[in-house]
Amino acid sequence: MSAPSDPKSRSLKPATLLVHGGSLRSPFGEMSEALFLTQSFAYPTMQAAEARFKGDDPGFIYSRFSNPTVAMFEQRMCLLEGAEAARATASGMAAVTAALLSQVKCGDHVVAARALFGSCLYVVEELLPRFGVSATLVDGADLAQWKAAIRKETKVLFLETPTNPGLEVYDLKALADLAHEAGARLVVDNVFATPLLQKPLELGADIVVYSATKHIDGQGRCLGGVILGSQALIEENLHNFLRQTGPAMSPFNAWVMLKGLETLQLRVAQQTSTAARIADFLASQSGIARVLYPFRDDHPQAALARRQMTGGGTLVTFEVVGGKEAAFAFANALGVVKISNNLGDAKSLITHPATTTHQRLTPEARAALGISEGLLRLSVGLEDPDDLIDDMERGLSAARARA
Repeated sequence: MSAPSDPKSRSLKPATLLVHGGSLRSPFGEMSEALFLTQSFAYPTMQAAEARFKGDDPGFIYSRFSNPTVAMFEQRMCLLEGAEAARATASGMAAVTAALLSQVKCGDHVVAARALFGSCLYVVEELLPRFGVSATLVDGADLAQWKAAIRKETKVLFLETPTNPGLEVYDLKALADLAHEAGARLVVDNVFATPLLQKPLELGADIVVYSATKHIDGQGRCLGGVILGSQALIEENLHNFLRQTGPAMSPFNAWVMLKGLETLQLRVAQQTSTAARIADFLASQSGIARVLYPFRDDHPQAALARRQMTGGGTLVTFEVVGGKEAAFAFANALGVVKISNNLGDAKSLITHPATTTHQRLTPEARAALGISEGLLRLSVGLEDPDDLIDDMERGLSAARARA
């Protein structure tokens, strides 16, 4: 196979990298990336096999460890993110779990933002303590709480920004400085912002994780995740953990993700533009108690969002007057937007966090996160904006009738 694309490609613009970055070609010269659907690889000699396993030969050994198609996806993500190295995983939660577990041991401590996706909260609050790793949850927007929670045993600070579903925005540079002063690392789940709208590594983060299931695939097809960071961190902390525990991305899913990346910039730009328009529309309507969108002036962290992001993102969160009954009526009345707990899809999707993504939390914990019974999270797709606004009007009419 030919070598990966020219390393000078780092200077190319994102749209070009998303189409060409990290490509490998076989002697057939295929234009679409090849799908290497294989478990293992043959060696010309026993000496070659020995060299591969010793690490003296960088070739492929087994697709649980690495695979040409997966490697292309990892390399393209590195070029887009500005990272030295990446490892792809079977899902976004596999990426989060590996990024945390690979860095801690019994006796260590993690500080995490309280506003996390439900499964991430499970990892921090329930899974890590089973292995003797304690955790403290803080208000992610309050730097004083982060500072007070850090101990000498603290190894990792973990957060997502913007958050799910409240779309809070946290100061990544300030948090990276706090982590590094304490000898800890900052891990950022950047899934809502995408690598196009926010660059955590440039702001000081040590590791960035994505659910590639979301915008990177972007068309509701395959699961996947990816972890990005420095070459040393990935090689020393993560590579062997993934190799031995096995949450590998399948070559087929990696191929689908490569196809998704080709249109990522076009999709995110359109979805972000439409999301901003829908947020403004909803904010002007009776029957809506509040609208959360990072680039609206009334967002609590609007100035910070504009400082560290290049767009407000593809999600809008809003609260319907009338609680759960009105929120359900709103969603059930929609014709274009579909009810689903996924996000980042070409199709617009709506979910009720209190009964889906965050249902395992106590009512008190949901209230602390601002997740009311009337809260809905809208993931904006690629439909015509006028059609989506017409759909919002249908939902509003149904909700007002129940309020």
